[in-house]
Amino acid sequence: MLQIGDTIPDLTAPDQLGNPRKLRELLAKKGGIIYFYPKDNTPGCTLEAQDFQLQSEALVTLGYTVIGVSRDSVASHANFCTRHQLAFTLLSDQENLLCEAFGVWQEKKNYGKVAMGIVRTTFITDAQGTIRKIYPKVKTKGHAEQVLSDLRTLC
Repeated sequence: MLQIGDTIPDLTAPDQLGNPRKLRELLAKKGGIIYFYPKDNTPGCTLEAQDFQLQSEALVTLGYTVIGVSRDSVASHANFCTRHQLAFTLLSDQENLLCEAFGVWQEKKNYGKVAMGIVRTTFITDAQGTIRKIYPKVKTKGHAEQVLSDLRTLC
C-alpha cells in the first residue's frame, strides 16, 4: 500500500461520464480526498458517498476535491451519481490499475470465504499528489465528518 509521503501515481481512468481523467489533474488547490470503495449502490458504499456529498461544499471551501474510485463500470457510476445526487467525480477502475497502484486490492475474508477485493481506504493528498494522511480499513459511519474535521485541523 502507498504510504504517507509517497506520490500518487499519474494514472488515467474514465469518470462517471466516460471521460478519461488523469488522477493528479483532479486535485484541487490544496489537494484531494481519494476514497476507494467496493461497490456502487450497496448500503455501506452508498452511506459513505452520501456523507462525502453532504460534506463536499465544506471540503471544496477548504481547497480539496473528493474523488471516489471503485471497479464498477462507467454506467454503474453514472447511475450511482444520478440516484444519489453525487456531484463529485467517481473513477471507474475496471482494469484494476488504480486499486493495484494504491495497494487497496487485497485479500479479504467475508463470512469465512477468502477473496480478493477493495479494502475501503481513503487517501488525503496535497496539490502535488503527495499523500499526507491515510485512513485504512474505513468504517463508513462518520468517516466523511472525520476527514473534514482532520482537514480543518491541518488547515
